[in-house]
Amino acid sequence: MNMTLRQLTLFKSVAEHLSFTRAAVEMCLTQPAVSIQIKQLEGHVGMPLFEQIGKRIFLTDAGRELYAACQDIFSRIETLDMSLNELQGSIKGRLKLAVVTTATYFTPHLFNRFLRQYPEVNIRLNVTNRNSILERLANNEDDLVIMGQVPEHLNVQSHQFLENPLVVLAPANHPLVNEKNIPISRILQETFLVRELGSGTRLAMERYFEGVELGLKVGMELGSSEAIKQGVIAGLGISVLSRHTLTLELATGIIKLLDVEGFPQMRYWYIVHLSEKKLSLVARTFLDFLITRTRDVLTEAEKTLIEAGMHIAETPPIIVTK
Repeated sequence: MNMTLRQLTLFKSVAEHLSFTRAAVEMCLTQPAVSIQIKQLEGHVGMPLFEQIGKRIFLTDAGRELYAACQDIFSRIETLDMSLNELQGSIKGRLKLAVVTTATYFTPHLFNRFLRQYPEVNIRLNVTNRNSILERLANNEDDLVIMGQVPEHLNVQSHQFLENPLVVLAPANHPLVNEKNIPISRILQETFLVRELGSGTRLAMERYFEGVELGLKVGMELGSSEAIKQGVIAGLGISVLSRHTLTLELATGIIKLLDVEGFPQMRYWYIVHLSEKKLSLVARTFLDFLITRTRDVLTEAEKTLIEAGMHIAETPPIIVTK
């Protein structure tokens, strides 16, 4: 078969979008140009790669086989490119990362500083919850994973790089705001807003409270830390979240931390990979960067956020009148 990498690249784009139009936009070509190349590729293969049903297109069996081969081919080319860069001592190429959703409150600052230092690195980021992270880790889909709890059922290497204190938060006008050393028995009388099942924050909170005779009184289950913060601000209940998610809200005063016995619960952030995985030079460089630079980078970033939060707090509210 006399197919070209260019044709395979176009085919891969169409297969992933299941759309000639979207593939054409992605590849900066006209739709007819993409269609012609796919027709030529089908001629080389000797079978149709797509079938159209109504206005939608689907991969044929031959198309699925070719797509699997494309993934392998381009992965090998990418690996070769990174290996050649490594032989040259060049810090450039792809870095595939997966992070749990809570980590998105601080990782962008780390990415920004790292990419300023190594501008030829291309980060591909997947943000998801703990259950999906574990699945991706088991399938070796990423170079490195950032998470709050290291899995015990997988053979992994983990590197602790940052504290992750869990705190109890409440609306600014909550009656317990000024109380000291609030007993667990008292706090469990409150309504809690909790993360969804599969969230690392939810798991840590349940582990802490599981030995308590009184269970959590769950008011709502919400799918993100941001949704929980808005629910707390609205007075729907209190919650337990990572301190890293609250910098702006604490600076503006719209959320307060409760002084509950046993809190903050100190946890840690880890960067994780399969034990037998051979890390690329780019991945090793990023790992070293996180271990050695995270604290300084985030201290600087937090100062900026606190200053911004104080400015917001001093800004008069916008009053809409009819």
